[in-house]
Amino acid sequence: MPKKNPDKFDVIVIGAGPGGYVSAIRCAQLGLKTACIDDWRDKNNQASPGGTCLNVGCIPSKAMIDSSEKYHSSMHGLKEHGIEIGDVKLNLKAMHSRKDKVVKELTSGVAALFMANKITFVSGRAKILADKNVEVIGHDKKDSQTIVADNIIIATGSSPKEFKLAPFDNKNIVDSTGALEFPSVPEKLCLIGAGVIALELGSVWRRLGAEVVLLKSRKNFLPEVDNDVSTEALKLFTAQGLNLKAGVKITQCKSEAKSVHITYQEDGKDVSYKADKLIVAVGREANTKNIFDKTLAIDLDEKGFIKVDDQCRTNVKGIFAIGDVVGGAMLAHKGSEEGIMVAELIAGHHASVDYETIPSVIYTDPEIAWIGKTEQELKTSSVEYNVGKFSFSGNGRARASGATDGFIKVLADKHTDRILGVHIIGPQASELIMQAKLAMDFSASSEDLSMTMFAHPTLSETLHEAALSVDNRAIHAVQAKKK
Repeated sequence: MPKKNPDKFDVIVIGAGPGGYVSAIRCAQLGLKTACIDDWRDKNNQASPGGTCLNVGCIPSKAMIDSSEKYHSSMHGLKEHGIEIGDVKLNLKAMHSRKDKVVKELTSGVAALFMANKITFVSGRAKILADKNVEVIGHDKKDSQTIVADNIIIATGSSPKEFKLAPFDNKNIVDSTGALEFPSVPEKLCLIGAGVIALELGSVWRRLGAEVVLLKSRKNFLPEVDNDVSTEALKLFTAQGLNLKAGVKITQCKSEAKSVHITYQEDGKDVSYKADKLIVAVGREANTKNIFDKTLAIDLDEKGFIKVDDQCRTNVKGIFAIGDVVGGAMLAHKGSEEGIMVAELIAGHHASVDYETIPSVIYTDPEIAWIGKTEQELKTSSVEYNVGKFSFSGNGRARASGATDGFIKVLADKHTDRILGVHIIGPQASELIMQAKLAMDFSASSEDLSMTMFAHPTLSETLHEAALSVDNRAIHAVQAKKK
């Protein structure tokens, strides 16, 4: 019998973000000999698995969101609770230190999980060669090694897109990573873009005292969100001091010694704005540059994303791709589930991902979360539906907490009553949306939710009332009779 190559792996995962490291762990749990290659380095030039999400994205941004909310609350929201304090001071350096500590704890946790699951971690930049050989080049660009596997999972993620008129200078014009590292609060902050990332980052610095202006080329605000929710969000964010300029055309961005001069056209007129910092948040692009030899001919789409089937297989047998690098919903949890699916498939099991019920969240205050179809999508598809809606202002727990902005909206099929979508703007929307996901995953009707007993007093009772409202049966609201 031929000897088995001791340096050959069953699976090589390229990338240690939420898609890659989760996939690697599941592969190892399934008994597959697994290696994971990642080139991320922390501020001390040490290997730091976790990808964009743990290092400079989801986790540090949420740490800053939480800290900024606490600061703002101590300045403006405690007096009505009967709590009076003296002068509140911002220690931004300490806030950054806390954020960095949270990141380090989680990235170290990933490294520990790799060790516990006997996953071979290789630090460096990977390139896929012929016959599933993978070359790994060290960070000094001198040392290299080649490893081989039966299967390869590409999980290289995405990077912020650059805006041609405002190239990043890592000083005054920054991407989402640089926006989490400002050494002081900008007096005036401008953002190009008004999507999820721009709103979250803009909200952080607004709460910490910056004057914030968001510039976007399209007139519609948050087009991917249900119209009722986006309308309410715009009203609330404007009241908080986020100045949104929609339908503008940026003509020039000039970085100066300590500021950025932005010129744009609004309603046919030239407008000039001078900001201390400019954050460019115009989307993300796939990390596919130089990750595989051209002779492999892995198919990419016109935007540079890797083409895959509904089980994340590329056109090259034994090579899979997951997460941001394949496009679609660029969400950490989507990448993780794809990674688990691929691990199961490689191990010979059946697996799939339900792309119809992926929850989405914007971590503003109030939070925004949604799942399934929006009302505008149902109208476009000529699907007949019923609507149930309930405001947090009618919820006892929200009243007790002083967080009454927003509502929950349930969309149900007019004929079957099956829940088609749930849309939330309000306190803890990121947590509440999971009750909707569970209901939709089990093909629940609005009646199923309305017949479910919810604990009192809880914010989740708002979902209960919204489900009751579909059939005009909300208890804690006066409803007009439906025709």
